[in-house]
Amino acid sequence: MAHILTAFFFIATFQTLSVLHGVYSHGDAHKCRSYCGNLTVDYPFAIQSGCGHSGFRDLLFCINDVLMLHISSGSYRVLDIDYAYESLILDDPHMSTCSSIVFGHHGNGFVVERWREPYLNPTADNVFMLLGCTAESPLFQGFPGKHLPCRNVSGMGCEEYYGCPGWDIIGPKKVGVVYGSGPPDCCAVSFEAIKAINLTKLSCQGYSSAYSLAPLRVDGPHGWSYGIRVKYSVEGDDSFCKACEATGGSCGYDVNDFSSLCMCGSWNSTSNCDSVHSASHRRTWSLMDALTGLVGCIAIWKLSATLGL
Repeated sequence: MAHILTAFFFIATFQTLSVLHGVYSHGDAHKCRSYCGNLTVDYPFAIQSGCGHSGFRDLLFCINDVLMLHISSGSYRVLDIDYAYESLILDDPHMSTCSSIVFGHHGNGFVVERWREPYLNPTADNVFMLLGCTAESPLFQGFPGKHLPCRNVSGMGCEEYYGCPGWDIIGPKKVGVVYGSGPPDCCAVSFEAIKAINLTKLSCQGYSSAYSLAPLRVDGPHGWSYGIRVKYSVEGDDSFCKACEATGGSCGYDVNDFSSLCMCGSWNSTSNCDSVHSASHRRTWSLMDALTGLVGCIAIWKLSATLGL
């Protein structure tokens, strides 16, 4: 009898302490933080479903310690995430650089889903150099011969890019801007000017992309930073997530309706981990369960003492 009461006492005590821990402990503010290779994946991004901001859901994937970003135009390797300046650096393996000019419609370009456009777009200082576009390309329709939409962006353009050694491999270049002689082999534009880099729709055979490192000045296209720099932003006021993290929670969203959630360990809140509005029912019953268990433990202890067990 003594062994049974003692065992029951310890079990009841353990369960009570477990419940009390669940009631009064907050969530882990870094629950959704992940690592992929040498990159930290943190809010508003995540690689776990339900974590991060819903505007960036199903965006990043960690494959063999390589962080990949996937949008409608294709997949890109993420080289860097700068949380201070809210930007990502992406690499498209089929994109031309200074040493290699790639034709054949192999590049991804850059096109995001319409619903994701408010959250993700290339930066204003990112130049896209479209290569081998036909005369029928939408780029050149409606423009007089000497007024093509090709422009330098942040001091980078095709005139300098033609000096890259990669052009020596593919032969002579058409550098003229007179429409009657055919479009140039390279046309530099900003993303804002055309809203999407779709090589098929633009009738282009390839592209290159580079971004400015201002205020640093580089000497020619050999020193340009090739890749796509993307600016990300969270729509509206981000005070919800700040309040959530300040109370020990981790920012996430409901996978069914994509509404914001604050994950507080064993329960979720629609405000923060100090709030009792959205989770008061669960916390109240957990507390009652804990108190009931505690009273039971005391009763068993007194019974044991009375019986001299």
